[in-house]
Amino acid sequence: MDCSTKNNKSLYYYYLQTFILLYYTTTFSAATTTCHSGDKAALLAFKAGITDDPSGLLSTWNSSTNCCSAWEGVSCHLTTGRVVNLSRPGLSSGPDSITDTSMSGTISPALGRLTALRVLDLSSLKQLSGQIPPSLGRLSKLTVLFLFSNNLTGPIPQTLRNLKHLQRLLLDSNQLSGEIPFSLFTSSSPMTDLTLNQNQLSGVIPNSIGHLTALKRLDIHSNNFSGSIPNSIGNLQQLTYLDFSENQISGVLPASIGRLVNLQLLYLNDNFLNGNIPSSISGLASLQFFRLSNNQLTEEIPASIGELKQLQRVTFENNKLNGKLPSSLGGLTSLTEIYLSGNQLTGRIPSSLGGLSSLQTLDLSSNKLSGPLPHSLTKLKNLQELYLSFNPLQLVTIPDWLIDMKLFKLMLAGTGIKGQLPVKLLSTASSTSSLDLSSNELTGELPHWIGEMSGLSFLNLSNNGFHSRIPEEFKNLTLLMDLDLHNNAFSGELRPVLAKRTSDPLGHYNSLDLSCNQFTGGIDEDIGELPAMDTLESLVLSDNPLGGNIPVSLKKMENLRVVAMAKNGLTGDVPAGVLDIASLTEFDVPDNRLTGEIPAHTARVPAAGFRGNPGLCGNPLPPCRR
Repeated sequence: MDCSTKNNKSLYYYYLQTFILLYYTTTFSAATTTCHSGDKAALLAFKAGITDDPSGLLSTWNSSTNCCSAWEGVSCHLTTGRVVNLSRPGLSSGPDSITDTSMSGTISPALGRLTALRVLDLSSLKQLSGQIPPSLGRLSKLTVLFLFSNNLTGPIPQTLRNLKHLQRLLLDSNQLSGEIPFSLFTSSSPMTDLTLNQNQLSGVIPNSIGHLTALKRLDIHSNNFSGSIPNSIGNLQQLTYLDFSENQISGVLPASIGRLVNLQLLYLNDNFLNGNIPSSISGLASLQFFRLSNNQLTEEIPASIGELKQLQRVTFENNKLNGKLPSSLGGLTSLTEIYLSGNQLTGRIPSSLGGLSSLQTLDLSSNKLSGPLPHSLTKLKNLQELYLSFNPLQLVTIPDWLIDMKLFKLMLAGTGIKGQLPVKLLSTASSTSSLDLSSNELTGELPHWIGEMSGLSFLNLSNNGFHSRIPEEFKNLTLLMDLDLHNNAFSGELRPVLAKRTSDPLGHYNSLDLSCNQFTGGIDEDIGELPAMDTLESLVLSDNPLGGNIPVSLKKMENLRVVAMAKNGLTGDVPAGVLDIASLTEFDVPDNRLTGEIPAHTARVPAAGFRGNPGLCGNPLPPCRR
């Protein structure tokens, strides 16, 4: 399972539920069984605690019928009439569809009287609130407890330690708080699935977690856990899925982690882990997805990573890893993605990476890697995305062989490229979607052939030395959605950029930064009516001698969040309605020659956004003189 597992969590649970419910329904339900009176009363008490049931999940539950045969979601033992299965999830399946519904209310403590219960599934009801009743600890035969995707609060009851037969405990996606009860994990526990992720749980990970030797899936991501990863984690040798990400876990990676020989997914990202990556990771023979990003890990990536022959994705970005890239990476022929950006890696890119025949994404940006680039990268026939930005590669020119690879995304910002844009780029006209050549020493004109790069959706040429008008052919970039040309010496009018064509529904701008150039001729009055501008969120035009007025049509751009027009030589007033754009969070027009009263508005714009316009007055500036 890869990171899409998180996004498809509902599907995972759906199949799990379907299997369990089918098993218990066929094994225990019988039309002739009479419901146990005490169990029936407990179920009606639960129904009484439900305040809203929009889809009628409990509509068949009434005192005049047999709960074993007539109540949906209830199954009983064949001979005793005791309720063994209570399943009313918000996500359920029918013959031809999956129904997604909700239920409001609380979980009645009366459910603790269903002492023959084996399956309790009240998952994905969204609005089910209140605490988990401690009385559930009396359900000594329970094997499955699903309460995920609700609005439950409070602690995990200590009493759940009494559930000696519990195999699957899924409490994720609630608002549970407090610590994990240390006594929850016993050496005889048969638990195979434990998910506590996406709650507000805190404290340390109990060392007793190592007692759960049957555990296959352990997910506690997106909580507030602190402390270190216990050494006992190495006891969980049946684990296939381990996710401790997005917590506040510190300390070092225990060497015992290398004993998890069946582990396929290991996510420890977004914590405060330090120290080195232990060489014992060589024992993770089944590992496919390995994520350690956004920690404080140091030292070299151990050469023993080359032992992980099943590895498909390595995500170690934003740490403090240093030293050279191990050449042993080149032997991991199953790798499809490598993310190592934001570290302190040095030396050359090893030529052995050319052996990664399955590689689709290679991100080595923001390190200290030096050139030249190994020609062996041409062997990467499946490579689609290459990120090398902000490394002292001193490329001078983009190698022809690199252009010939026709990459979907090519990011070479800050890599020492000089001179004019190579005409060779035309060969990638339709294949290249994202091109970043910013923060280099490119000069000369923006060539007319740029309009033939029809596949571009992202283009960043900022922080270079371009000095020309924008060619009319620029309008042919019908897929372009994000453009950054700031800090060059572009001149002439904005029209070729603003009025470019679209290929509906694509090609409508998300962001546009043309600041710190020499554009003139004002801001087009019809800017808010141009097709490419209708979904724009960020418009940055500051530090250009544009002149003219703020266009009234700007108010038609309903998605604008950021407007930056400082030092543009603007005159006239601030048009009514512009400051009422619902999504607007930044309106920055200082150091212009604007005059008049700022119109009444709903946006919370600080006074600093209007400074340096002596003729302006009104909220948030001082009141106008009458």
